[in-house]
Amino acid sequence: MTGHDVTAVCKGIETGHSALTERVSTFVRDRVFPHEAGLDAGGPDSHQLRDRLRTQARAAGLWALPLPSELGGGGVPLHAYAAIAEAEGASDHGPAALGSAPLLDVTMLARHGTPHVRSAYLRRLVAGDLRTCYAMTEPDTPGTEPLLTATRAHRRSPGGWTLTGRKWFVSNAADADLVTVLARTSGTTGDRDGLSLLLVPTDAPGFRVVRELPVLGATGQYEIAFDHVEVPDDHLVGEAGQALAIAGERLQLGRILRALRWTGQAQRAFDLLCDRAVRRRGARGPLADRQLVQQHVFESLLALRTTRPLVHQAMASVVEGRDAHVEVGLAKTAAARTLQEVTDRAIQVFGAAGLGPDTPLPAMFRTGRTARILDGPDEQHVSSVARRVLRSRPSEPAAASAGVVRPTSGRVADGRSRRTHP
Repeated sequence: MTGHDVTAVCKGIETGHSALTERVSTFVRDRVFPHEAGLDAGGPDSHQLRDRLRTQARAAGLWALPLPSELGGGGVPLHAYAAIAEAEGASDHGPAALGSAPLLDVTMLARHGTPHVRSAYLRRLVAGDLRTCYAMTEPDTPGTEPLLTATRAHRRSPGGWTLTGRKWFVSNAADADLVTVLARTSGTTGDRDGLSLLLVPTDAPGFRVVRELPVLGATGQYEIAFDHVEVPDDHLVGEAGQALAIAGERLQLGRILRALRWTGQAQRAFDLLCDRAVRRRGARGPLADRQLVQQHVFESLLALRTTRPLVHQAMASVVEGRDAHVEVGLAKTAAARTLQEVTDRAIQVFGAAGLGPDTPLPAMFRTGRTARILDGPDEQHVSSVARRVLRSRPSEPAAASAGVVRPTSGRVADGRSRRTHP
């Protein structure tokens, strides 16, 4: 195949994924947006509505696009899925309706699950027959310090583990069939080694949902407890004591997926802002003619245009297997801020209507605010990125090479003494 042929094939692939992204965007806009209120409500009616959307997604050939084709997914590679993830994420319910929601769990279990776990669960996860959740944060332990995890799993005879502890802010725990739990299996609190991941069926004796934890009024987060839950050996994810490496791998991809979806919602808020500015007329003409509204448009567009490249660069770094801590930290923080800021400006342009139930803006603003805490608060990412950048800088010689001239004495060129100040 010639270089020209390779280029043509690559362009064909990009064109195909671009068309796929447009189809996903249309599906989310036409099928998911109109039903967001019903999906937000929860309960049996919400589940029936979600199942109906999933059936429609399968019929449209849009089901589980980033999941492995050998398991029944669409097989779209991660680098090409980035734009699709934005389109799906324009609604919080898009990934679940289109079957991409279990991407993190499928990726983790495909790489680190035992043969039994892979054969028993993966295909059913991709098909949407099983639901999963991930339990890491605890009520009395900072989520940013997993070494302090208090949940423990002890070896039992003749084999397996006995799990005891409590987790909270676990997404979708009430509907999940499986939960991946971070627990200490050896060592003492604070040790880096000794943390493991266990895959726990939620119908196991001793598992219970303690309560729902509404986030700024929204449903979907739960506190759960494990009271001497027995977990078989073949439900250990990866090697015992090596959870942090797997969790870190999962977190990087998870943060990028969230950032992509938040960027999709920020774009949606921007479109709403612009439509309102053009269509809403007052006594002095359309809102679009007012300079302060134009400033809202400009600042929102600037935020989107600077955030999107950061997010896609971070995704490319993760896909290529490079150290992406800086890129992911920048992207996650920027996307969260952008969603909150653009949505806030859109609400301002809508006025009172932007606070009520007739637009998605209140829900999107809530997502934007929680985004600054989910997957690590802004402060954690700011400090982490800054430390990495500063550690990578050379010491004294770098100042000279950057054009910084340091005086060698207290005398100027003509030899006269010069007064220096601290």
